[in-house]
Amino acid sequence: MSDLVTTARQPAKRPRGTGSVELRGSRYWIHYFYNGRKQSESVMKAGYQNTGTQANKLLKKRLAAIEEGKFILNDGRMDFEALVDLLKDDYIINGKRSLDTALHQIKHLRPYFGRYHAIDMTPDRVKAYQAHRLNEGAANATINREVAYLGKMLSLAVECKRLSQRPTFHMLKENNVRQGFLDHGSFLSLSSNISQADQDVGDMVEFLYYSAWRCGEAEKLCWPFVDVVGRCVRLAIENSKNGAARVLPLDDAIWAIIERRIAKRRPDCPYVFHRNGRPIKDFRDTWQTACIKTGLGQKEEVTRNGKMWLKYIGTIPHDLRRCGVRNLCRSGVDESVAMKISGHKTNSTFQRYNIVDEKDLREAMEKRQAYINAQPKTPVVVPIRAVS
Repeated sequence: MSDLVTTARQPAKRPRGTGSVELRGSRYWIHYFYNGRKQSESVMKAGYQNTGTQANKLLKKRLAAIEEGKFILNDGRMDFEALVDLLKDDYIINGKRSLDTALHQIKHLRPYFGRYHAIDMTPDRVKAYQAHRLNEGAANATINREVAYLGKMLSLAVECKRLSQRPTFHMLKENNVRQGFLDHGSFLSLSSNISQADQDVGDMVEFLYYSAWRCGEAEKLCWPFVDVVGRCVRLAIENSKNGAARVLPLDDAIWAIIERRIAKRRPDCPYVFHRNGRPIKDFRDTWQTACIKTGLGQKEEVTRNGKMWLKYIGTIPHDLRRCGVRNLCRSGVDESVAMKISGHKTNSTFQRYNIVDEKDLREAMEKRQAYINAQPKTPVVVPIRAVS
């Protein structure tokens, strides 16, 4: 046992300002002064092993932090709900529009981490949480988003000097990047089925296909941003995911959609796409029913936590955005212009939407073969000059 450790309730005699280590019963404690007041801390609660060596290590760490002005009183004692409040404030202050999404992800974290303080949210506990969520049937990408929000909350605690350091969490490998899109014929069939069931949803689905906009952007489109005379639609900054305003010129296909919406325009509703005056926020049932009818989706039996339920697998509304990007590229539109229409800020993200299918690859090989066939069939021999 270290000479700094004494028997129960007998703190080690050290010069004032150097602190002491004490063994109380079976637990080690450290004592030190901060701003003239004595602080006592359990070695085990601080996340260290209950040994004299670890107690001395923790004490040296605390004294060094005080000396460097980096000491945080009650380091990491914030509970889970206090961390959530930090995240909410951050979203509100910075005008982030995805707070509802964040809170939806956090609800899965609460049952597992709700009883812990920030200091207790260690990498090993996060690994246990990941295993727990995998056992529940959650996708790797979903779990990664949840853990990312936990990391964000802890980072905010560090910024507010309520936590000395943020632990590093290892993310799960993601292999579920979607590659879905529709050829034009399949889209026309799907659109027809949706319009027959719900014309309002059908109009919005067509708009998404031809515009390459995000679903949320179309849902929030209001009449003040539709220039009927100039035949263009302007996306407001507050409704754009990337925080940039956009202009969408209305070609014949999209103009026909706007004309139908003008006929259904109501003075008590500002939204272009609405059902009886209410914005269209969820058309999942209409979409899935039409996809299944068209052969673009199906429902499979899935068992989770001992319960069986039907899970939809197939084309999703976001695939329409991929279709829009792909159609822009295939029609010869310059990539920089296409990115301004779709609202992509980076080329890497844009290329993920510019999906190449087997038909594209086949056409490329046919072009290569045509080029080869056009080459001269007789060899062109260049005689070698004799060396004199």
